[in-house]
Amino acid sequence: MAQQLPEDPIVRNIVSMLRGAQFNRRQLLRGAAIGAAGLGTAALASCAPSSGGGSSKDEIIWGNWTYYLDFDESSSTNPTLEAFMKKTGIQVNYAEDIDDNNTFYGKIKDALKLDQFTGYDVITMTDWMDARLILADQVQEFDYANLPNVKSNLLDTEWDALAEDPGRKHSIPWQLPTTGWAWNKKALPKGLHELDDLLQPELKGKVQVLSEMRDTIGLILSGQGVDPSGKWGDAEFDKAMEWLVDALDSGQISNVKGNDYTQDLETGTMLAGFVWTGDVVMMNVELDKQWGVDLPEFGGLIARDSFTVPNGTSAANKKKVEELINYYYQPEIAAEVAAYVAYVTPVKGAQEAMKKVDPSQVDNPAIFPTEADMKKLRTFRILTPEEDNRYSKTFQKALGL
Repeated sequence: MAQQLPEDPIVRNIVSMLRGAQFNRRQLLRGAAIGAAGLGTAALASCAPSSGGGSSKDEIIWGNWTYYLDFDESSSTNPTLEAFMKKTGIQVNYAEDIDDNNTFYGKIKDALKLDQFTGYDVITMTDWMDARLILADQVQEFDYANLPNVKSNLLDTEWDALAEDPGRKHSIPWQLPTTGWAWNKKALPKGLHELDDLLQPELKGKVQVLSEMRDTIGLILSGQGVDPSGKWGDAEFDKAMEWLVDALDSGQISNVKGNDYTQDLETGTMLAGFVWTGDVVMMNVELDKQWGVDLPEFGGLIARDSFTVPNGTSAANKKKVEELINYYYQPEIAAEVAAYVAYVTPVKGAQEAMKKVDPSQVDNPAIFPTEADMKKLRTFRILTPEEDNRYSKTFQKALGL
C-alpha cells in the first residue's frame, strides 16, 4: 500500500522530491554523531578548533550547525566549499560544532567578553542570539565593499529582519530554517492536529521538545492560539510554560534535545514531538519509516541563522570571511546549498539558478515559499533584554538545564 503524503504542501513537495533521489545515512541524519571517517577534508581539521591565539594566517574556521552545508558522499567533501578553497586559495576549517545556541554560546562567551579569539573566525547562530552579541558589541561590522553579491542579492525582506541590526551591518543571513512536528505513523495513524494530541496516554514518555526556547515555546504559544510574532507577554508565556511543565512533570515529555534529537526518532525511543522539519523529512527517506512530518495546522515557525564575525578574529581573516560570504551569495552557489539543506534561502536569483542545479526543486516551497506558504510560518517576536533573560531562565530551569 502506498504511503500517504503529508497534507501540508511544503512538506509534501519535499517528500515527493526526495522519493525520487538516492540518499544515504551520512547525508540524511543531521543529528547523528559525527565520525571523523565520514567528514570531508575541510571538516577533519576542524574537530577541535583552537581555543585561543587566532586561527592560522592560511585558514579561517567556520562554526556551523550539523549537516547545514552541501555534502558529497562519494568524495566525502562539501563541494561548494571545496570549490571556494580551490578558487581563492583560502583554506576553510569547517566545524559542525553548533548543537544549540545556548550551549554553543556557553563555549565561547568567556572569550567574547575578553575580546579574545573564540576558536572561530565566523559563526552562524540564530538571529536572536546574534542580537545578544550585537548589543554587547562582541561582533565586528562587515565591510560591504567586500560584499557586492550580498548588496545585490540579499532578499529585500531580510535587510531589516533583525531589529537590533538594521541594514545587516553585523549579521548576514545564511539560511532560514522551519520548525514543526513529527510523529510515528504506526503509533499515531491519525497523526497530530492539535497541541494536546501530544498528551495522548499512548505517547507517555515518548514525546520530545527542542532545547531552543523560542522553537518550543513558540509552537506551544501557536498551539494555544497565540501568534508568536504578535503582541503577547507574561500571561501567555506563563500559560505556555504551565503546559510544558505539566507535561514534563507527568513524564509525558521525556526528551529535550538540540540538534541530535533525530537519533531518538531513528531508534524509536521517541514517537512524537517538535522538530526542524528538513531533518526528519530527509531521515524519513533513508530509514523508510512511517514518520509523519508537518507544519502544525495552527502554524509553524521560521527563523534565521546568520553569519557573524566575533571580536578576536583578525582583520586579515575577517576579510577572508567576507570573501567566503560573498561567494555563497552567488545565486548558483546558494541554489546548490539549498538543494541539499532544504530550507528557505535568503539569496535573490537562487530560484532561477535552481533550474540548472536541480530542476525538480524550482517550485519547492520549502526553499522558495509562496506568499500563501509564508502565512503558515510565524516568527518569534523580539524580546526585550529583560524578557529574554527572565523567560530563558524560566525555560531552562523547567528543563533542568
